[in-house]
Amino acid sequence: MDDDELAEELRRDDGGAEEESPEPVAARPARPSARKEGGIPAWAKIGAVFVLLGGGVAVLLFGTSASDAFVYSKLVNEVMSEPDRYVGRELRVEGQLEQGSVQFEDEPSCEHRFVLEREGHAMSVRFPRCVVPDTFRDDMPMDVVVQGQLQTDGTFLANQVIPRCPSKYEMRERQQNGEQMPHAAVPGGETS
Repeated sequence: MDDDELAEELRRDDGGAEEESPEPVAARPARPSARKEGGIPAWAKIGAVFVLLGGGVAVLLFGTSASDAFVYSKLVNEVMSEPDRYVGRELRVEGQLEQGSVQFEDEPSCEHRFVLEREGHAMSVRFPRCVVPDTFRDDMPMDVVVQGQLQTDGTFLANQVIPRCPSKYEMRERQQNGEQMPHAAVPGGETS
């Protein structure tokens, strides 16, 4: 027999043979329930985890006061032109320190007082701390950023004072104009 005849014979045998019926499948044991008697379903556990995570995020975002989360940055002239609009809000205010305005009172408690100005507007600042940054000086022009709240009497109660030191380019220009700069090099290698 050649290959073609063999293939033909095999085809006839397959087609003519009766198909055997499949053996009956043994009944499977019942699948254990995902929920035990009195237990918590899995979907409820997952839901509870998401609720707890969402609650944690909400506490982080809103647990601190909303004023801490949102701080407005303004210039002295913007705040003092409409002070009623900003009373009681947490603000960062930038202005130029008025020369000679810094006062320190140690009785009854430590407090620094000074004035910030810009474009004809002035704002009195109270900073109830004993220590201010080293570069905070009123014997030269200096921009200062304060953070805190504007009070109903128009004074600004600061909880943070940030002197804005001039860049090295501004320092060169000011030194050429004869101004004394904080931490500027002086002849002999010392700093002022």
